[in-house]
Amino acid sequence: MHINLPKFYHFIDNLNIKNIQKLNKNIVLIYRNYEKKPNDQDIIKFKKYCKNNNVKFILSNYIDIVKKHDLDGFYIPSFNSKKIYKIIKNKTDFIIMGSAHNLKQIRIKEKQGAQLIFLSPIFKNKNSNGSLGLYRYNLLSNLTKLPNIALGGINKINSKLLKLINSNGFAAINYFKIQKKK
Repeated sequence: MHINLPKFYHFIDNLNIKNIQKLNKNIVLIYRNYEKKPNDQDIIKFKKYCKNNNVKFILSNYIDIVKKHDLDGFYIPSFNSKKIYKIIKNKTDFIIMGSAHNLKQIRIKEKQGAQLIFLSPIFKNKNSNGSLGLYRYNLLSNLTKLPNIALGGINKINSKLLKLINSNGFAAINYFKIQKKK
């Protein structure tokens, strides 16, 4: 792989620039909202902000928009197992990412052309029935040659446990959100 991989990934469900302005610039932003397809105006505005601030902007599940707007990468969710996305190989800093919960899904992401895999959920959270835990995470991470990123249930307390796993970084939804003072 010709790309220098970041360590931190933040999943967002809206393209509101105010929500990300105070974030560290080393965090990759992944727009993942399956209920609302983003419109061209929002994508253009958000991409411009990210480019001006040297922030990578990845889009989930809308390959047509990724190609049209020449975004930094494409994210394939675990439930998407249909297409093979070996695309845009001539762009050296373009990355295809996928998420997986088990070995079968890891193999699917490899066939789809993913260059990086999010393994989840590492910790139990409100959206999951269970979790991989540290031991199972390490077992799965050793079953692929692709770089892997821990995802799911990561908070300020359990983030210290991440040094015990074979991971290239971590991703989160709430971990990076700026807490508003009451």
